Amino acid sequence: MNGEWMGYVAAALTTLAFVPQAAKTIRSRDTSGISLTMYAVFTVGVGFWLGYGLVLSSWPMIIANTVTLLLAATILTLKLRYG
Repeated sequence: MNGEWMGYVAAALTTLAFVPQAAKTIRSRDTSGISLTMYAVFTVGVGFWLGYGLVLSSWPMIIANTVTLLLAATILTLKLRYG
């Protein structure tokens, strides 16, 4: 077995760590404490990580960054809509 399992563990932990805050923001629609610039840069960065994962055919990166990109884009949309 190669070290790919570490990628799956890292991807699962970092993505799961993001879920509670994303869920709270989606439920409450309260984005007042979120920086628009930070979330825009973060969302674009996650998109690039996803692209990089696709280039490498790295399933841990692809799965984690797809989920994170969907959540980040949702929060960014809420920030744009509700300020």
